[in-house]
Amino acid sequence: MKDFAKILIYALKYKTYAGLNILFNILSVIFDLLSLLFFIPFLNLLFNEPSVVTTKPTFSFTKEFFQDYFNYTLSSFIQENDKVQALLYVCVAVGVLFFLKNLCRYLGMYFIGVIRNGVIRDIRKDIYYKLLALPLSFYSEERKGDILARITNDVQEIEWSILSSLEMIFREPLAIILSIATMIVINPSLTIFSLILLPISGLVIGRLGKSLKRSSSRAQQQMGELLSNVEETLTGLRIIKALNAVNASKQKFDTINENYNKHSLKMTRKRDLASPLSEFLGSMVMIVLVYYGGSLVLQDDTHFSGGEFIGYIIIFGKLIAPVKAFTTAYSNVQKGAASADRINMIMQAENHITEVENPHIFNQFIDKIEYKNVSFAYGTELVLRNINFTIEKGKTIALVGESGGGKSTLADLLPRFYDVTDGELLIDGKNVKHASLKSVRSLMGVVTQESILFNDTIFNNIAFGIDATKEQVMEAAKIANAHQFIVELENGYETNIGDRGGKLSGGQRQRISIARAVLKNPPILILAEATSALDTESEKLVQDALFNLMKNRTSVVIAHRLSTIQHADEILVLVKGEIVERGTHNELLNKNGVYKKLSDLQTFAS
Repeated sequence: MKDFAKILIYALKYKTYAGLNILFNILSVIFDLLSLLFFIPFLNLLFNEPSVVTTKPTFSFTKEFFQDYFNYTLSSFIQENDKVQALLYVCVAVGVLFFLKNLCRYLGMYFIGVIRNGVIRDIRKDIYYKLLALPLSFYSEERKGDILARITNDVQEIEWSILSSLEMIFREPLAIILSIATMIVINPSLTIFSLILLPISGLVIGRLGKSLKRSSSRAQQQMGELLSNVEETLTGLRIIKALNAVNASKQKFDTINENYNKHSLKMTRKRDLASPLSEFLGSMVMIVLVYYGGSLVLQDDTHFSGGEFIGYIIIFGKLIAPVKAFTTAYSNVQKGAASADRINMIMQAENHITEVENPHIFNQFIDKIEYKNVSFAYGTELVLRNINFTIEKGKTIALVGESGGGKSTLADLLPRFYDVTDGELLIDGKNVKHASLKSVRSLMGVVTQESILFNDTIFNNIAFGIDATKEQVMEAAKIANAHQFIVELENGYETNIGDRGGKLSGGQRQRISIARAVLKNPPILILAEATSALDTESEKLVQDALFNLMKNRTSVVIAHRLSTIQHADEILVLVKGEIVERGTHNELLNKNGVYKKLSDLQTFAS
């Protein structure tokens, strides 16, 4: 029940609604019991079991007083009218009680609805905020489809399984307690006998609930794998079609889908078994109870009337429903607990990119960036080793080398997408670990090889995260060589560019990304192979836009095409996480080393 308790923490902020729900549930149970108790004295009178009470009883807080007082009132009514009129009187009273019971039940559901929907909203919000806060290293270990499954299917499962049972978890115990209390008042020995039998059914349902949790966990894992497969298919659809791999993709999906179906079917069968099993066990208890209670009625010395026994059985029958609902709710909670486990994996994931207390705030970039003896490891694998270099303000540093050499990682340390394992990374002499994340990243603009755009308008993509005017956005687009093609679109800057900017060409997408960086106007730029995936014409337009962007800014450029970084103030050549050469373009060519070989290879390839 640990996971259930974590969900209840979310419900604490709705304690007023919870209090109202509990109040109306208590009233609902009380009105329900009163509607049943109304019949017991009337049944006794109907069967002429007790004598008619003609003397008003003296008040005392006992079962006998209330029974005698009701008999006295009913007897007086029968004497003045007849038993048929008395039956009508009782039926009207019971009808009113049933109306009040159902009114209170609706009000209880009305207030629990606020809690259910509010808790789900809060859980989904916290997961999304956590996903934004977690470092990039977290996502290298997780499938996107599985994460999507957790924020959609698992959250929905919590609503269906746990929160839908939330009211039953609180309402049914109230009904059970009040029903048992009433049964004890009617006949203590018969109630003790029934309480010996009921836990047997609870034990069986409890074992079924644990099994259901295991099955639910496996089904949710399979759903995560299925969503991952769909997400990968949509991303790589062009390659799948080009390689004639449609049938292979179908087979892989069918295998995953079939596995999910098997686990889901097993889970459904166990869940569906809980309700009829609890009803059957409750019925067996009822049969034994009828035999034992009936034998007490037939014994003259027990003072247990037929009317009381019938009323007792009716109340016990009403007791089975909340017991059954409670056991079903318990099974649902066990099922939802598997989803809560998966959500907690995200919520409890450690974020290593943290801020110190009272961090330094960068309001501007003044002097230089320094990498001092910087090393970095993914887990136990060392990716960067003892890196030392300085970037003076206004200078451009280029990073080149073979794939996997550590170029992107070296650049990602600057905005603290990752933190250094050893050494220090300083901006204006301040360790970035001791500065606020927001102020560090406010100094930087990033343009990546793959343009990261959103399914929104061109205007909103350029102005993403910035409160900008139309004129400011247009000016940024002009600097990025994007204004001309934008105004030629049907809706201009209000054109929706589709998922990941799919309605635009590669060069157009990249120029939108550059316009976004221009609008931010950062003093430090990180350009990660921004032209490597473009055709010659697009590359020329983007390269011109980059030159416009880099004017009077400090830049870190990652490049495969050496022709694009010949203007750099210093070029660092990385091999297996180490700087093996450094200098200007001409200096490195004259060294006749690694850089010269890379240059010759590109010249030969072109």
